[in-house]
Amino acid sequence: MPTVATDPIDSGSATSAVGQRAARWLVGVAIAAALVGCTGATTVTTGAAAGATSGPASSVTSSPSTGPSPVPPPVPPKPHGTLGGYLLIADRGNNRMLLVDGGKRILWRSPHKGATPTMPFSFDDDTFFTPDHAGIISNQEDQETIQVISFPQGKLLWHYGHVNAPGSSPGYLQTPDDAYMLPDGTVTVADISNCRVLFINPKGHVTKQYGTTNVCHHDPPRYLGLPNGDTPMPNGGTLVTEISGSWIDAIGPDGKLDWAVQAPIAYPSDAQYLGHGRILVADYSTPGHVLIMDRNGHVEWRYGPTSGSGELREPSLALMLPNGLVAVNDDYRHRVVVIDPKTDRIVWQYGHTDVAGSSPGYLFKPDGMDFLSYHDVVSTPVLRRYFVHVLGKAGASG
Repeated sequence: MPTVATDPIDSGSATSAVGQRAARWLVGVAIAAALVGCTGATTVTTGAAAGATSGPASSVTSSPSTGPSPVPPPVPPKPHGTLGGYLLIADRGNNRMLLVDGGKRILWRSPHKGATPTMPFSFDDDTFFTPDHAGIISNQEDQETIQVISFPQGKLLWHYGHVNAPGSSPGYLQTPDDAYMLPDGTVTVADISNCRVLFINPKGHVTKQYGTTNVCHHDPPRYLGLPNGDTPMPNGGTLVTEISGSWIDAIGPDGKLDWAVQAPIAYPSDAQYLGHGRILVADYSTPGHVLIMDRNGHVEWRYGPTSGSGELREPSLALMLPNGLVAVNDDYRHRVVVIDPKTDRIVWQYGHTDVAGSSPGYLFKPDGMDFLSYHDVVSTPVLRRYFVHVLGKAGASG
């Protein structure tokens, strides 16, 4: 292979400061929202959950040593099982988002069962937490919209696009995919059929664009061929996935192309950057594949049984979990699976293989997901209180 210059992507990490640089317009809403507005569980305030009081006034004196010892705020139990955290799933066919734990319990959902959302919520293709975990951003691919929902309150905070009205002029989208929120509040989205990646500020104005609208071929960043991924990179750049030609492009924060590589698969979907020039990408085909490759095209690991229970059918997203396992949306087998790369075996799944459904434990064409760590929960007061409540109420999902 030809010699490649040192990868500029590894020069820094934006993720270490995510909590401090979260979008200003989300923080106020999420912190102020009352827990009784949470979606997916009934909230009951108790003394333990609300935080202990300092005791009756008569027991408090001017000397700190004579008063009762402060009671630490309650924390939810640590998650057990394979995941090591919680999975947020875009259950596309059921027009909903679910948060599940390793025991397959539903801890949160949106829209709430039986409720009518403020804005139509159909065909939610992807779902990712905002950098401060106070919200969730979801793109509705066939509805031509993006929505930001407060978490865990489940309230609509922001939206872009026009419901069921595709277009390319300002305010319109056509087949939006992989919407993310950056630490400064900017929303990025791969606008597939318009062959562009947009950067949209909180006021709804496009501030930057990769690709030329409706000019579809590979010459990044000027032109893009049906981009379906725009994953943020640690240095502030963007990892763009192009369906046409199976290209994966690293575009730096300055808007210049750092490198591009063709993935040895038929239909690359939502490539994720693993660091040190390594890429995790799904092949949205039947049988489907998941592989880890480097920016020179060398494949380090490939998963892709052609038959049996391990076969994937049009997997749309592969996500590396902190414990080294790989979670995969297996869209057309109606499940999310977790694969151990050391053994090439499925070690956990949510959903029933080849059976679509909406009851607990079932999915219908799940197409997106994100991971929520226990650290993120306990370090965010609103989430910590919510999880203390909901973990005592969530039923087994089968």
